[in-house]
Amino acid sequence: MTACLARAPFCAPGCYAYAEMFYLDLFRALAVGGVDYVVVGGLALNLHGVERATMDVDLAIALEESNLHRAVGAFRSLELRPVAPVSWDEIAAPGQLERWRTEKHMLVLGLQKVTGLAPTVDVLTALAVPFDALKRNSVTKDLAGLAVPVAGIDDLIALKRDTGRAIDAADIEALEKLKRVKSGQS
Repeated sequence: MTACLARAPFCAPGCYAYAEMFYLDLFRALAVGGVDYVVVGGLALNLHGVERATMDVDLAIALEESNLHRAVGAFRSLELRPVAPVSWDEIAAPGQLERWRTEKHMLVLGLQKVTGLAPTVDVLTALAVPFDALKRNSVTKDLAGLAVPVAGIDDLIALKRDTGRAIDAADIEALEKLKRVKSGQS
């Protein structure tokens, strides 16, 4: 895989290969399913070259009905299930994720493997950057021959701004430093 993923401390020592295999399986399932998505969060930082421990993969997906159905199919093919006690049919119902975001303040839909160990997949239901802009500004990373869309640095900063979380403030600082390095500034 990439040097960034090989160095990234995804989980406990000794399970890097399993986590990497899961990520590749996830990205392959999304590609095969024709899912419109962008990797955001800690894994996106890793893929940009910022070492950051993360125990999950955060995804922004287009929440239109057809894409959501394709995403559900991809997640089910990996034997993922919602962490919340809801069914896939409820999740895929038109407008349901938006209603849960509004009514229940649900910011992510967490998914876990039915059996075995794997990082949690968090599907963001609220984005500080509209999905179309995230997709347009994304960069494609080649991971073992898979083209994976990763949020651009400026969009990652925007997604992490105003969360009030110390980890996000540290991520912004690291991303700003990365921008300076890439532009030739110190």
